[in-house]
Amino acid sequence: MKEIVLSVERLTVYRETYAAVQDVSFSLESGTDTAIVGPNGGGKTTLVQAILGILPRQSGEICILGQPLSRKGFLPQRIRQQIAYLPQNFLVDRRIPMTVEELVGLGWDRLGFQLPWANHRKRGHAVRDALVRVNAIHLRNQLIGGLSGGETKRVLLAYCLVYPRRLLILDEAPAGLDMLAESEFYQLLYQLKQEQHWAILQISHELDMVRRHCDRVICLNRTLRCQGTPSVALSPDNLSAAYGTEFVRYHHSH
Repeated sequence: MKEIVLSVERLTVYRETYAAVQDVSFSLESGTDTAIVGPNGGGKTTLVQAILGILPRQSGEICILGQPLSRKGFLPQRIRQQIAYLPQNFLVDRRIPMTVEELVGLGWDRLGFQLPWANHRKRGHAVRDALVRVNAIHLRNQLIGGLSGGETKRVLLAYCLVYPRRLLILDEAPAGLDMLAESEFYQLLYQLKQEQHWAILQISHELDMVRRHCDRVICLNRTLRCQGTPSVALSPDNLSAAYGTEFVRYHHSH
């Protein structure tokens, strides 16, 4: 039986004086991949930032792994540790002489583990296992400044994997990849969802990829316009209602 990992109930979030997200409700089960789609300015990033506790909410409830998110964005550390977030752009000075193995190791260190010498070996095994799972073990000694876009995304997933997680949130994480690298990234997400039973919530503009790889879709344009399986939520009528004239431009350019 699948577990409810994330529950959002009647969420409203303001940006300055207007409701960027209004009265939105949905839930995520373990082992599923849900995409948030909608027009630019439709509230997708605002929704994700509210779930992460970055933005305050005007009203509504957010519950992660059975624990309510406080009004000030607080979650117990044991819950926070089980959430991984990949932004659209990974901002790092590529001149820093850091190897892939060192970067992935930071995913372990940031959780506040004490590392006496007895646990140093455990850390090393966790880092190597994470790189193996994303098919990037051959990159472990490479400097991060020399990675391609697709390799960087794999390494960041390894960063998320170095400690067991339950919820993975992505804000257009495949952006900037070519078609092949993007397809490989989605396939890797599918494999990890199956193996790790992650609940994945991702913002995406690539509707074709969403159709092929996601289990559920949330169509958002400030309010929740529809949700369901890709075949239902991405029907022309639903997309037209969610995107308006922007969907017409998308439809004619593909």
